[in-house]
Amino acid sequence: MLFELELFGIAIGVGALGGMLGIGGGVFIIPILTVLLHVPIKLAIGASLVSVIATSSAAGAVYAGHGLTHSKLAMVLEIATTSGAIAGGLIATSMNERWLEGLFAGILIVTAFGMGRLKPDAESSGPTGRLDTSFLDPVSGARVRYGVRHLGIGMGASVAAGGLSGLLGIGGGVIKVPIMTLVMRIPLKAAVATSNFMIGVTAGTSAIIYFSRGYVTPYLAVPTALGVLIGAGIEPRVGRRVRSSAVKRIFEVVLVVFAAQMLWKALHG
Repeated sequence: MLFELELFGIAIGVGALGGMLGIGGGVFIIPILTVLLHVPIKLAIGASLVSVIATSSAAGAVYAGHGLTHSKLAMVLEIATTSGAIAGGLIATSMNERWLEGLFAGILIVTAFGMGRLKPDAESSGPTGRLDTSFLDPVSGARVRYGVRHLGIGMGASVAAGGLSGLLGIGGGVIKVPIMTLVMRIPLKAAVATSNFMIGVTAGTSAIIYFSRGYVTPYLAVPTALGVLIGAGIEPRVGRRVRSSAVKRIFEVVLVVFAAQMLWKALHG
């Protein structure tokens, strides 16, 4: 019972982080489970996928209610993401655990780098005539109008994001948010909201495969999902503003530390 309560408390914080950044929280919960709590990585991935579904359900609903989510774009990208998620899940369940740990360490480093490039004031270049939409900025109160650029690249990246979701249980937001902001030129607030809307479907596809192979266990999945659900539901209501660069720097340091620990575990067991 003490283990479950500890995991529940950790998951609340992870849910808030995942909802804020649109990445689902798996990049935090999996290293915590494997490195700190010594859970086998495939069981950790199974629990993470369930928690990503909870994150998407809570944070995604709030963001959509505030009009920040680009639902049409999400539906288009999710077609590509789902196909990648199926392939990734099938590969991961038969993959050596040390290879998974090493791959995850690499993804953490890439995520830290990508977060450093996301700028709160790097808005879109305006309407493009392709999937144009708008939202009311919760900070300034101004109406932000934008379109979508380089949709083909976004579709290709979504396949990769789905594959990572299936392989590593991270929802795919670590690829989707940077691609949507830096390549597709979508405002960061809208990209985070749209990612939160999508990651639940992606994770659900992969979770079916992990569940069928026996890697989703209630003693891990239930407290993780409940904690993440609470944390993800709190964050959009408390702080819909993009966090400061100082806070993002802290996240980057945490990710790099976890990456080093995961790589050590992969190399030395």
